[in-house]
Amino acid sequence: MTPKPIAKFMAALFRNNASSHVRLLDAGAGQGSLTLAFLNHWSQINSECKILSTCYEVDPKMSGLLSQNLASAHTDFDFEHELICDDFIERASRMVRLDTGTRFTHAIINPPYKKINSGSDHRAFLRNAGLETVNLYSGFVGMTVGLMEKGGEVVAIIPRSFCNGPYYQPFRRFILKRAAIQHIHLFETRNTAFKEDGVLQENIILRLVCGERQGQVTISTSTDDTFSDYVENIHAFEKIVSPSDNEQFIHIPTSDDSYLLTSASFHHRLADVGLSVSTGPVVDFRMISELRSEPEADTVPLLYPAHFSSTGIDWPKANFKKHNAIRYTQETKKWLFPSGYYTVVRRFSSKEEHRRIVANVVDPTVFKSDMIGFENHLNVLHDRKQPISEEMARGIAVFLNSSVVDDYFRRFNGHTQVNATDLRNMRYPSRNDLMALGKWSKLIQCPDQDALDQRVAELA
Repeated sequence: MTPKPIAKFMAALFRNNASSHVRLLDAGAGQGSLTLAFLNHWSQINSECKILSTCYEVDPKMSGLLSQNLASAHTDFDFEHELICDDFIERASRMVRLDTGTRFTHAIINPPYKKINSGSDHRAFLRNAGLETVNLYSGFVGMTVGLMEKGGEVVAIIPRSFCNGPYYQPFRRFILKRAAIQHIHLFETRNTAFKEDGVLQENIILRLVCGERQGQVTISTSTDDTFSDYVENIHAFEKIVSPSDNEQFIHIPTSDDSYLLTSASFHHRLADVGLSVSTGPVVDFRMISELRSEPEADTVPLLYPAHFSSTGIDWPKANFKKHNAIRYTQETKKWLFPSGYYTVVRRFSSKEEHRRIVANVVDPTVFKSDMIGFENHLNVLHDRKQPISEEMARGIAVFLNSSVVDDYFRRFNGHTQVNATDLRNMRYPSRNDLMALGKWSKLIQCPDQDALDQRVAELA
C-alpha cells in the first residue's frame, strides 16, 4: 500500500484553494490511505467545505478494509463517501466515451501496474475511450484525467516508463492534450514507493491540472520516501517536452542543465550523420540449433554484451555460458551483418552502474570472418546494415560514453532498458565532430572518463 509519508506528500501537492465543494476520486484505493491523507490535509486548509469521496476497489477483501477505514474517518467538515466495488477501467472508459457520470475536482491515485495485451478487454475499453496504451497504470491515469472537470487536479504516483519509448506515445499525447503538467517529483531509487514488487523503474509523483494552459513545471527530487534530501527547481515546459520532438518524450531535468539543450552536441539526429540503429537480430532461444559454444568451420562470430569490456573485445570467450558462434547458412544469413566496424550499445543496464549508456566498438581485426552476428541484447549502430568507418565507430562510442550524454539520457529514461528508439531520437554532434572524436580516440587509446568528458565538452 502507499506508505504514509508518500500519501501525505501527495495530498500536500494540491492547491490550497477555497473550494466549498470537493468531489474526490481515488481509483484503485486499496485500504484508503490516499483518501485519508487527502482528508487530513484538507481539514488543515479548508474546514468549511463539503467533500464527496468516490473510491474504486475491485478486490473484495481490500474493499472491506477500505469501507471500515472510510467509515471511521474523523473530519471537522461535511464528508460523504461512496465505495464502488467494480472494474474502474471498464466503468470509467464508458463514462469517458459517452461523456456521462460524475466529474471530479480532485483525484489522488496509486494505480496498479500490470501489462495489458492487445486482445484484452481492458485494451478494448480504453481504445473505445480514445486511449491506446499497454499498462493498467497508464489506463488508470488516462481515464482519471478523462473524468475531471476543467481545472480539476490529479496527483498520481506511477512508474516513469511512460516518459519515453513508442509504446507510451499515445498515452503522452492523450495526457498533454487534456492537462498541464504542474509538478513532477522523482524518486531516485527503484522499488522505494510503488506498491507492486519487482518494478525495476524509477517512480514519480505527477501533478496535472486538467484543461489548464501549460506553464512552467516544478521538478523536485528525493532519494526515497523520507524526503530528507528534497530539492526542487522550476523549469520552462520546453525543457520538459521539446517543441521539436514528435515523440513527445518527457524529460525530467534535475539541475540547471540548459547547456545540454543548447550545445552543438545536440543539434543532429542519427540520420543526419548517416547512421542507423537496430536491435541485434539474433534471438538466441529461437535459433538454438544454429548456435555453437566454440567457433567451427561453418560458423561466424556471435557477439553478446559479455564479449565487450572497457579494454576491448574478449572473443571467443572462455567458459562462456552463452555462445561464441552461429552457423552461417542460407537461413541464418539474413540475421547477420558484413564484417567491419560498428558501435554497439547494451540494451540493459543497471541504474546503479556508473553509466546508463555503455557503448563499445566492434573491431573486425579481432575476427577472421566475412560476417558477424549480434545478439538481441545489443543495439547496433550501422549504415543501412553496412559497416561504418573506424573513426565514426570510435567517435560515436566516445560521445555516447560521455557523462554529459549519460546525464541527458537519464532525464527521460528511468528504467533498465536502452532502446533503439531512444538512441534514434537523441541529439548528436555533426558528422565531422564525430569523426574528429574518433581520430582523437585512436591516438589516445582507452581515454579515462575525465579526458573523454573534456574532449566532448570542447565540441560545444
